[in-house]
Amino acid sequence: MADKRDYYEVLGVDKNADAGTIKKAYYQLAKKYHPDANPGDKAAEEKFKEANEAYEVLSDPDKKA
Repeated sequence: MADKRDYYEVLGVDKNADAGTIKKAYYQLAKKYHPDANPGDKAAEEKFKEANEAYEVLSDPDKKA
């Protein structure tokens, strides 16, 4: 797990960003890298998964702590 990037860095938000900012950043990345929008692009698929994981953690107050 040492190779994981900082979740805030993944979403491109500040460490003290509010929930709305985190959600907006996630939706922008999800739309940009979604596999349906980038068929066959493995790099985009990985970025989509990484953004999804980051949002999953940062949107949950228990996991965020």
